Parts: sequence; structure tokens; C-alpha cells
Amino acid sequence: MKNRALLIVLFTLFTGFLFWFVSIRQSLLFIVGIGLGLTLAGARFGFTTGWRNLIEQRDASGVLAQLVLLAIAAGISIPLLAKFPTELNAALGPPSISLLIGALVFGAAMQIADGCGSGTLYKAGLGIPLNMAILPVFALGSFLGSAHLGWWLELGHLQPVGLVTELGASKALLVTYIGLLVLGLAAWAWSKTAGPTRQLFNKTLLVGAVVIALLAVLNLLIAGQPWGVVYGFGLWAAKIAQATQLFDPTLNTFWSQPVNAAALEQSVFLDLTSITNLGILAGALWVFSRKSGQASQRLTAKQWMVGIIAGFLLGYSSRLAFGCNVGAMVSGISTGSLHGWIWVAMAFIGSLFGVRIRRYFGY
Repeated sequence: MKNRALLIVLFTLFTGFLFWFVSIRQSLLFIVGIGLGLTLAGARFGFTTGWRNLIEQRDASGVLAQLVLLAIAAGISIPLLAKFPTELNAALGPPSISLLIGALVFGAAMQIADGCGSGTLYKAGLGIPLNMAILPVFALGSFLGSAHLGWWLELGHLQPVGLVTELGASKALLVTYIGLLVLGLAAWAWSKTAGPTRQLFNKTLLVGAVVIALLAVLNLLIAGQPWGVVYGFGLWAAKIAQATQLFDPTLNTFWSQPVNAAALEQSVFLDLTSITNLGILAGALWVFSRKSGQASQRLTAKQWMVGIIAGFLLGYSSRLAFGCNVGAMVSGISTGSLHGWIWVAMAFIGSLFGVRIRRYFGY
């Protein structure tokens, strides 16, 4: 009880600090982040786990909950983007060689590390040792991936494709729903191989999906951009590298871009993604404070090493793929970006390999 009371005080003070000294928007985004952290950790809504359960156990409940999340978020976000094209931005990424390779590697690495971007955040907030150790190397990998992104894009890329711009809101939403229906039927068919008694829907996950979808839309309305995770990680590491004079952003293709250069120069509290990330950590910490003794698997030295390497690859590949399960899949698909669909296909193929590698190392 004392810990929870202290957390309430700290969260309130930090929200007040943001409200008074930074901006109302940042204080609101921190609250949205807390809501996301509470829901992700409280419902144990894991994008990674949902995919792994489908692959290993033919349990489609996690994936179907994710599709519900996407359907709700898209149903609100796509009309909003069409109505307010200058005020709101979609999560667009260019179809590219880097996207194909990055999503493939990310899909494998997230299974080994047992967490994507949001999963690593909330599990670190829950005090899970491996994810706490992965978080800093995830940030390092994200920074290095962004620093090398210019070279990767030179291998070949197309201009980003936004369905809202190309088709209009109605057709974009129709195409999105058809895609989600196809994925849902595929997950259902796969789960049928486990037998007719397999439960398709999990109430806790469905409630979590609805809440996360609404919070993601709220993030879009407040920030003017979709919910993201990995950019904040890369920014943190880039700031450290710049402060220690190990990196000159003016010589880099990615970090010399006006928006990214400005993010490096200004306070991290002004960064939209970083504030939401801090909120997710805070929300997960609150869930942790309500539970006594989080069970944690004891890992061997080899498992620790493999997990840390996978965490680094998560960060690096997520920048090549223009997002993780949140930035590319949730935000990409729900705002009509073609790259989100490409990401899902490649990341799932990667997960098929990642599950096998995870099993090989005895996780």
C-alpha cells in the first residue's frame, strides 16, 4: 500500500511538472502512456506471446485479439486522417529492402528476447530481469540502426504508400478490413488443427485490445502522430552518444534531418514518443507494485548472452523496418500504410524461425 501511494505521488508530481514546465500535450501523453502500460501489463497483452502461442500451441486467441485492436483503431483513425489531413499524420514507411530484412530479423529476435518494443518496456517495468537488461541494448541497436539507415535505403526503396491518400477513407478502410478478415480466417484455420475445443477468444485479451485501441487513437489525436515506441529508444542512445562526443549527427543522413536534429537538441521531455514510453514504464511499475513476487525464469549464462544479442537485434532491425509491432503493425495498418502489411508478413516468417531458435536454447 505504501509503495502504491508513493507511486501515485510521483506520477502526479511528474504529470504536474510536464503540465507546468513542458506542455499540456506532454502531460496528457504521459497519462495515455500510463494507461497503455497498465493495460499491457495488467492484461499481459503480448504481441510476441500471441504469435508464439499461435505457432506452437495453435492458440489463436492472442492473434485474434490483436486483429480486434487493429479493426477498432483503423475504424476510427482512417476517417480521422481523411478529415484532418494536415493536423494528423499516418505511420508511413517506404517499402524497401531494409523493411524486408528488418521485419524478418525483428520477428525472429522478438521471440528469442520474449518481447517486442512495447513488450520489452512493460516487462522491464514489471521487473523481469532479462527485459530490464535488454532495454539499454535495444536502445543502442535502435540508434545504430537509425545511423545506418541511409546506407540500407540505398539498396533499394519505393516511396511510402498511404491507402487513405491513394484510395480515400472508405476504400482504405474496406481494404484494411478485408486484410484483417483474411488474417483472422487464416489464424482460425491454423487453430483448428489443434482440435475443435480450442478457445478462440480470451476475454481479458479482448478487453485489453479495446482499451489499447482507444488509447492508440487518443495518442494520435493528442500527438498528431500515431503511437510509436522504438524512435524514443534510439533518441535516448543518440543523445548519450552526442553528449559524449562519440557521434556527430550533422554527418549522418537520418539524424541530420530537421525533425530528428531538433529532437536531439531539445529536451527529451519534448519528444512525443519518449513521454509515452515513460508512461508505459510507469503503468507497468504500478501493476508490479500490486503484485507480490513476480515469478522469473532462471536463465543460464548462454541464455542471457543469446537474449542480450536478440535485444540488440530488436533495436537495430526495428529501425530498418520502420517500427515494431506498435509502430509498424498497429500504427502502420491502422493508419493505412502499406508497409505495415509487408512488415506483418515478414515478421511472422521471422517468428517461425525465432520460435525454433528459442526452443533450441531452452527458453
